[in-house]
Amino acid sequence: MREKLSAVVITFNEENNLGACLRSLAFADEIVVADCGSSDRTMEIAIELGARVVSGPWTGFGPFKHWATQQARHDWILSLDADESVTPELQNSIATALINPRHAAWLLPRRNRFMGRWLRHGEGYPDWCLRLFDRRRAQWSDDAVHEKVITGAPVGKLAGDLLHQSEQGIADYLDKQNRYTSLQAERLAASGKKPGLARMLLSPLLRFIKFYILRAGFLDGLPGLVHIGIGCFNSFIKAAKTRELLRPDHKNW
Repeated sequence: MREKLSAVVITFNEENNLGACLRSLAFADEIVVADCGSSDRTMEIAIELGARVVSGPWTGFGPFKHWATQQARHDWILSLDADESVTPELQNSIATALINPRHAAWLLPRRNRFMGRWLRHGEGYPDWCLRLFDRRRAQWSDDAVHEKVITGAPVGKLAGDLLHQSEQGIADYLDKQNRYTSLQAERLAASGKKPGLARMLLSPLLRFIKFYILRAGFLDGLPGLVHIGIGCFNSFIKAAKTRELLRPDHKNW
């Protein structure tokens, strides 16, 4: 008999994505939708599809996901964003892993959809994410963005894909990346870490070499090129934003 599983999804105005996400989680013993103030049909859809809805104020990705995890009835947690869904193969892998679990946490291979194409290489796949875990031995970090599950226990890997609808158009994707790089820059500036000019130049270049060349992102055609191009720009602009925040007189860099 497998361990009981709570699927936890955070939402904010996700009426366009939530249905597919929740339908893919029907195998879980409960689904918790943690909402932070949606004004569209998000909560109505969640209730229609059998989820238990809880609401709370937005505190940043890491803290809010940690709070959402605490609302679950079971200790084993599968944590998803509303624009993600679980394939049947991954469902089976999760169910099997929860029969006498050998690990306290498991990595899932995430496949990103970008410009209408499921990426198969580069940064797009496999984008390993730790999303299945025992909350008694693992928890979300308090990072406002690019949060992660922290555990001191051994971590396993599962087969089957976590599908991610990463954008609804390039403009939407760029808006999201702009918010994320600002949050990352604020965190770096708060720690007093000022990126040097060499890092500003080399980080995007090394990222391009690693993911576009060594991990064959070029095989994903134009979507793969645009995806890594934005990723490299993010590396550069995050450093630029950090330096801006750390300017003592807001004039000299």
